Amino acid sequence: MRLKSLLVTALLLTSMVLFAGDEVKLQDHPEVADAVTVFEKWVEQHIAHRHVPGLSIAVVYDQEVVWANGYGFSDLETKTPATPATVYRIGSITKLFTSTAILQLRDQGKLRLDDPVALHLPWFAVPNAFPDAPEITIRQLLTHTSGLAREAAFPYWTDHVFPTREELARGVRGQDALNPPETTYHYSNLGMSLLGEIVTEVSGQPWADYVQEKILRPLGMSSSSTDPDEMLLSRLATAYMLEDAHGNREVMDYYQAGAIAPAGGIVSTVEDLGLFASLQFRDGPAGGEQVLRGSTLREMHRPHWVYPSFTGGMGLGFRVNHRDGKNFVGHGGSIGAHVTNLLMVPSEKIAVIVAINADNGSPLTVARQAYEVIAPTILKATQKPAAPAPEADPEWQRYVGLYADPWGWEYEVMILGGELVIYGYDYPPWENASTGYTTLIPVEGTTFRRPNKDLVTFELDDAGKVVRIKRNNNYLFPKENK
Repeated sequence: MRLKSLLVTALLLTSMVLFAGDEVKLQDHPEVADAVTVFEKWVEQHIAHRHVPGLSIAVVYDQEVVWANGYGFSDLETKTPATPATVYRIGSITKLFTSTAILQLRDQGKLRLDDPVALHLPWFAVPNAFPDAPEITIRQLLTHTSGLAREAAFPYWTDHVFPTREELARGVRGQDALNPPETTYHYSNLGMSLLGEIVTEVSGQPWADYVQEKILRPLGMSSSSTDPDEMLLSRLATAYMLEDAHGNREVMDYYQAGAIAPAGGIVSTVEDLGLFASLQFRDGPAGGEQVLRGSTLREMHRPHWVYPSFTGGMGLGFRVNHRDGKNFVGHGGSIGAHVTNLLMVPSEKIAVIVAINADNGSPLTVARQAYEVIAPTILKATQKPAAPAPEADPEWQRYVGLYADPWGWEYEVMILGGELVIYGYDYPPWENASTGYTTLIPVEGTTFRRPNKDLVTFELDDAGKVVRIKRNNNYLFPKENK
């Protein structure tokens, strides 16, 4: 049985538990806790086999961080553990904050989304490669449909020397547009950097100061900054580049992003980004300061440019992907060997934030797996109570533990939702959290059956302790005995 089926079955059979008349916090709800256990077993193996140094994650429901944790190390040399409070460069997730600033100014009547960029930046002028094309607008910068190049005219991803505002302005005047505006999607850090310049010009504050004062501080994001000080940088995860053929990694030093900062310059934690995610789910002051109207947030989350595949598109700063009848909204980030992802389902008020301190990590993969495993239990836990869950046979407790086969593959036996399950049966389990787990159905004595498959027998010594597990006429042994 797949993990998802196991969890759904358990949920249908389990009541909503109350402690002394008070509702249990979601993180303590038995089914949510079981799902977290399932996911943690997966993510530990995933990062081990993918050679990820450190990873931090947070899961948000509405105004609550349901669960957050860290795995591995923020620094391999000092063995400093990664935690939810570890600071990371969030890369292009920064674009969501720049977009939020633009929409704040729009709601204040200081600009319109269909204003030409040149209305607010008189120095903005690209060579007229398309004489009949309309002027580039703010909306097109937000949706990456301006036709502008991906990057400003500087090799900053090569030499890590980023342009100043003055250099950015001079460089733009020599950059040809690639396409007429509003004809195609082309991701552009240049376009988002120009939005940062518009924030500066319209607000009368430098972009960095504006975002800090109008967004980060009101949301209580005290571990986030557009210009981190030494104390915040002391908590910054060490950034590891790709491994070479011998497994060695170089460390990438921190660098400032200059005029490109509105596209990728913020540092933050998964806990702080959870506060930003909670903002997306409220339509009023309850739960925190409302730096944008709920209607404006919903406007940002819907597609304003649809991909040719019709599977999603671009909102106002946000990526939107339609899958399984729902919109997944968010953004990823990659800068300085830090990779991050913010994944949200606004209709369910659920978000997952993942940060990794190495170029070889895939935060989107981890975020999707966390969502698939944990989100269904959160949604069930917030709905009408169901019938009480069956109790597990107390004799099963003797089977719980870590086992291994002669080739080194590990398997873990657990009790979840009143059922005995084994993890790692269908290896490799680190690829997909929804596979690798299976229910063990009692047959007779210490013998169980996998659904519609082979028998699994726990062989005991005279003291009733498991000495090995027989499966397919081969054996697994308690890990501590190997």
